[in-house]
Amino acid sequence: MLIFILILDVALVAWSLHLMQEAFDTQEFSLMLAGTLVAMSAAAMLVVYFLMGSYVGYLTHMAQSSSLFY
Repeated sequence: MLIFILILDVALVAWSLHLMQEAFDTQEFSLMLAGTLVAMSAAAMLVVYFLMGSYVGYLTHMAQSSSLFY
């Protein structure tokens, strides 16, 4: 699953750089804004993936430790 998310993030960053290059070439602010938003979404996807991975690991640990008492 991590490989798929990394590939998707690399594709989003590449698309973001392409949009920003187009914005620079044509002096278009909306393309620069779109490129920035795409780059931010790629970063947010990685942050959410790692936060959820830590949370699921915590829940799994808690479930295993609570099952020892029953």
